[in-house]
Amino acid sequence: MLNAFIQALKNLVSKPVTLQYPLAQDIVLPPQYRGLIEYSAEDCIFCDKCEHACPPRAIIFFQEENGDKVYRYNPHLCIYCGECVRACPKPEEALWQSEKKQPFAVRAENVNSEWKVWEERCHSSREAFAAAKKAKKAAKAQSESVQGDL
Repeated sequence: MLNAFIQALKNLVSKPVTLQYPLAQDIVLPPQYRGLIEYSAEDCIFCDKCEHACPPRAIIFFQEENGDKVYRYNPHLCIYCGECVRACPKPEEALWQSEKKQPFAVRAENVNSEWKVWEERCHSSREAFAAAKKAKKAAKAQSESVQGDL
């Protein structure tokens, strides 16, 4: 009991062991640190391999009506495994893992709820694009059959 009391008194006057991150001092990152996923829209071929390889589904693509795709990444959902980078046919050009740290998430940002809405929009955009593509193909086949009958 006396040893515990002496240790408690020593702890009162000694420096704290914990880091004052992020306020006073920054964390020194170890070598081979796996940080945020970085993306280059110019180099991406939009093959969707990174989206399918991502275990927590932190990467999704939004399908626009004209066929273009928009990349979305949720760093708060990402587990930094690097599977998306391994799956990318153009790593280091289109998709790579940087040494940047994840930004802080605060409750006011509501990152998870916004991501769920984005996921629903992405899935519905793909379904709408597929339906429009199917309708366009059917209309083309219909017009070709009408022209063939003439």
